[in-house]
Amino acid sequence: MKIRISGLTDAGKVRDNNEDALLFCEDLEKQEWQDRRTTEYISLGSLGTLLIVADGMGGANAGEVASSLAIESIKNYFSQQRAQSAITQDLITEMLQRSIVSADQVINHRMSEDPTSKGMGTTIVVCWVIGKTAHVAWCGDSRCYVYKRKKGLQRLTIDHSYVQELIDKGEITEEEAFNHPENNIITRGLGDFQAYPTADIVNFDIKRGDTIMLCSDGLCGYCTDEEIEKVMKENYQDVDADCEKLMQLAMDAGGQDNITVLIASLIGDKDSCPPKPKKSFFSRLFG
Repeated sequence: MKIRISGLTDAGKVRDNNEDALLFCEDLEKQEWQDRRTTEYISLGSLGTLLIVADGMGGANAGEVASSLAIESIKNYFSQQRAQSAITQDLITEMLQRSIVSADQVINHRMSEDPTSKGMGTTIVVCWVIGKTAHVAWCGDSRCYVYKRKKGLQRLTIDHSYVQELIDKGEITEEEAFNHPENNIITRGLGDFQAYPTADIVNFDIKRGDTIMLCSDGLCGYCTDEEIEKVMKENYQDVDADCEKLMQLAMDAGGQDNITVLIASLIGDKDSCPPKPKKSFFSRLFG
């Protein structure tokens, strides 16, 4: 299969600073890390593609530092661990878990060295696309979705949050959780969470034509899955337009939080690449 990636992040309309962060490596063999977009489809290498989104917390206590440290630490881990003779399911799971634990350690070390950063933390969601499988690891409420042309949008992650626990207990519905006054309470993350950062991991079979989307809760916390699905259907296989339209969707919903969207489109090796769209306002703005 071949892959193309696009990402956008913005502070939104209310926050003064952006505590979100994103990073991806289109080909882990080549170790070319980026945080914006690729210009063309390339074949998935033997080590695959890595996508990362982090949503920092702490406000004045440097949430943006926590998210940046998290993605930089994961980048460093995969840069150092890239030489592997055989990639197995067990090894993939181990590497994802260890990369997230190492990111937590880096954040906690910074807090021990810098008292002004005490209390900072971040969510994390990582998607490793390798072979015909997407391996997703996460802590917190940043999400990973897959969009399929015939089946629509499917959420791959389950939030580590207070309202999700209420849903699991049958005390509230998904619809009630969306507007719950405490839907911003996170129960697991990196940094100041007083707990070992065990990531949940799911594996998902991917096929040509699938679109993978990672986002912070600046999008999924203010826009329903149905609204997100509609945008992804209308802009199918146009990753730049997908990012721009989803960003606008979150802005139109109030832009009350930082917003990050990272999208990867997969096509077959022999498929013709979708035509490149004309540059829109967001394209000209973010490059």
